[in-house]
Amino acid sequence: MRTPGRQPDVPAPDSPWSEIVPGLWMGGHEFRKDSGQLEFAVVRDEFDLVQTLLRLPGHGPDPDVEHQCWPIPDGPLDGTQLAGVMRLAEAACAALDAGRRVLVRCYHGYNRSGLVVAHALIRRGRTAEEAIRLIRARRSPWALHNELFTEYLRVGLSTARLLEELAE
Repeated sequence: MRTPGRQPDVPAPDSPWSEIVPGLWMGGHEFRKDSGQLEFAVVRDEFDLVQTLLRLPGHGPDPDVEHQCWPIPDGPLDGTQLAGVMRLAEAACAALDAGRRVLVRCYHGYNRSGLVVAHALIRRGRTAEEAIRLIRARRSPWALHNELFTEYLRVGLSTARLLEELAE
């Protein structure tokens, strides 16, 4: 599972963010430029709503941009964390319905942001497998490489949340 500073075999993405479906973007806090050098991805006012799952200072967005933060690990999530992911996906869908541009971001823009974006896509009618394939095609083959997160999506976040709460 991806945590900052670990798993050097997981490459940084080639872009700060990628459009998955019209208006819905996923991204991270760093990316690799064409030169091969890492660069910080700083959001300013490119989006109407930014959802952050790993907050790092100095990465934006601008103060007048709506910013929702829900820090979660790139690992097992408890029922409260899964509920937050579900709320973020619901808010992303509402923003899309209102014609707003949405960015969901985490460290590289692979796992945590992928979980929220995939759940939003599922809410909008895609199957878990369709959402995972689309995200990997549009963002990176490394997107959603956290197998636990893909299992959460396949079983459904509501079911995963219930099972996590029963286990507590």
